[in-house]
Amino acid sequence: MNTGTFERGTHPPDNKALSAAKSITEAKVPSRVIIPLSQHIGAPCQAKVAVGDLVKKGQIIGSADAFVSSPVHATVSGKVVAIAPFPHTMGRDIPAIVIENDGKEEWAEGIKEHSDWGSLDAAALRDIVKTAGIVGMGGATFPTHVKLSPPKEKKIDCVIINGAECEPYLTADHRVMLEEPGAVVNGLKILMKIAGVSKGYIGIEDNKPDAVAAMEAVTKGDSSIDVYSLKVKYPQGAEKMLIKAIVGKEVPAGGLPMDVGVIVQNVGTAVAVYEAVRYGRPLLERVVSVTGRGINETKNLKVRIGTPLSQLVAECGGFKFDTGKVIAGGPMMGMAQSNLDSPVIKGTSGLLVLDPEESEIAVHGPCIRCGRCIDACPMGLQPQMLSVLAEKGFYEEMKEYDLMNCFECGTCAYVCPAKRPIVQWVKLAKMSLARK
Repeated sequence: MNTGTFERGTHPPDNKALSAAKSITEAKVPSRVIIPLSQHIGAPCQAKVAVGDLVKKGQIIGSADAFVSSPVHATVSGKVVAIAPFPHTMGRDIPAIVIENDGKEEWAEGIKEHSDWGSLDAAALRDIVKTAGIVGMGGATFPTHVKLSPPKEKKIDCVIINGAECEPYLTADHRVMLEEPGAVVNGLKILMKIAGVSKGYIGIEDNKPDAVAAMEAVTKGDSSIDVYSLKVKYPQGAEKMLIKAIVGKEVPAGGLPMDVGVIVQNVGTAVAVYEAVRYGRPLLERVVSVTGRGINETKNLKVRIGTPLSQLVAECGGFKFDTGKVIAGGPMMGMAQSNLDSPVIKGTSGLLVLDPEESEIAVHGPCIRCGRCIDACPMGLQPQMLSVLAEKGFYEEMKEYDLMNCFECGTCAYVCPAKRPIVQWVKLAKMSLARK
């Protein structure tokens, strides 16, 4: 058994038992979908339809005109009834296309299967991935075709599939590995072919032994793929931590995985790649864990992109309590929601409903210089200095303490005895500097 981990980090309660045993079920197809034109890191899409147009499922309705961008597709067939800013899970209104579902489920022309996908060359496979609008589905939403197009001087040695799912509560990737292990492995093989490498890895935290067993069963006898059972520690699923744990390489400060010859993709992304290549399906749906102690019934739902969050809550029996917090994603890196009209997007891995006691906002105090955040920071930064400077608005000075190397995992805020909202201040500082 291959095992690995990384330095520092923390151990929040994983709370995965709430939904880990719940098989994936199909969510109801919504009567209306809201498709944001920005569901990825990079330039937003440009609308290719107008109000009143009839569209079919799988049709490109938003084109990606920049390199770092990804097209969006109609997830139902029907009529375009609005193109305007709508609530988004990231907390601000984003231009979106609204489609009234006609219930016909008609597919767009040109959807092409490839039963002989193994005969396609790397360029053809990469084009399929790009056209399908696939992005990182672990939450980062980086366009997949961009990761698969490194500069010529960056030699790639291996591809790692991220099945760690270290974020507490979330179990979507766990269920995908149990229920679609063949699709995960075939997706990895396609990614390896595009990258031109002969070695692939699948990293899974060891609190999911059934998923480890499922992946080992599918890859048995295939020496090109190794499965790693990783020690449970947050944030084991972060790219740099995963690379350190599996191949022992350290991504340099300010660098990317490609700088050490590695490409990392999420479990859900691997499945989306396989379905796009084999069946011609663009990215129209994803698995979402609806979980937490504030929801009546936890589920792992396969959901159409554009489905309002309120529909997921209704399908799970509604809220247990009158008050609480709803988070898109997990408790460490997710975003609290003020409007459940926001739709599921490509990066929506979970919908977490906390009970009122869990939702209480702690009053933070001054930094007591205990150093716990330094001991826990997986990047080896000095979060206490970042927080002190951010609290005073000294954002430029934060750069001297490697602000941009913080990937906002929230470990520092979790371990802080003074309850200081360190990661929130970091986010604010980055946004303020970006506006300049």
